[in-house]
Amino acid sequence: MARGGPKFGDERRRELAEAFMAGGEHYEKVRPGYPDAAVDWLVPPGAATAVDLGAGTGKLSALLAARGLRVTAIDPSPDMLAELRRLHPGVETVVAPAEATGLPAGSADLVVAAQAWHWFDAAAATREAVRLLTPGGRAGLVWNQLDTAVPWVHRLSRIMHAGDVHKPDYHPPSGPELTDWESAAFPWEDPITPEGIVELTKSRSYYLRASQKHRERVEANLAWYLFEHLGHRPGEPMLLPYITQAWRAVSAGR
Repeated sequence: MARGGPKFGDERRRELAEAFMAGGEHYEKVRPGYPDAAVDWLVPPGAATAVDLGAGTGKLSALLAARGLRVTAIDPSPDMLAELRRLHPGVETVVAPAEATGLPAGSADLVVAAQAWHWFDAAAATREAVRLLTPGGRAGLVWNQLDTAVPWVHRLSRIMHAGDVHKPDYHPPSGPELTDWESAAFPWEDPITPEGIVELTKSRSYYLRASQKHRERVEANLAWYLFEHLGHRPGEPMLLPYITQAWRAVSAGR
């Protein structure tokens, strides 16, 4: 089931991305954050400013702000950014696409995209990231993926339709303006309940765009797998294994 990552045509990519224009409160509640080691790996020494492209509700923005960076969160969804402002009032927000933020050139020591780069036009987003970077600045991309090397998680991911697992040699698409790419992987576990896994599934683009009948089938399959097959009890604490994959690069010629 491992694949190179999600591959969409422009029209399909826009259609799926539109599923995230609303539902900020639910997204914030059910989606995991990122391990400290991954965030530390992304931030260059001495960085003071960061731009988070496709920031959503600020899962990564908040972690960068906690490290003392002045963060500007960019997202096309006012609903997502409203949730971000409610939780993290110190983070500046701008409603805009990643490909055209409207921010001043050279205004960020770090430009990141967390769980979002695949929704962008990679060539245009690359040019915008490079435009925003200060000399010596860094671009960073990060994704959480279910650790499908764990057998029960592999089957869970199929039921959830969370099969967009990167191959070991995967490289995020980008324009030539970013170079000297490095990658790292960070295994970790997120505390959750069986009900939380169901809600997590409901936050995925596949579910959000599915028919009511298909949603009910997915939920029924999850209930059978979690409660009957695996034997979990309602509300039982459990740990969901993830691998956070991260990439970082610099502007070509710098």
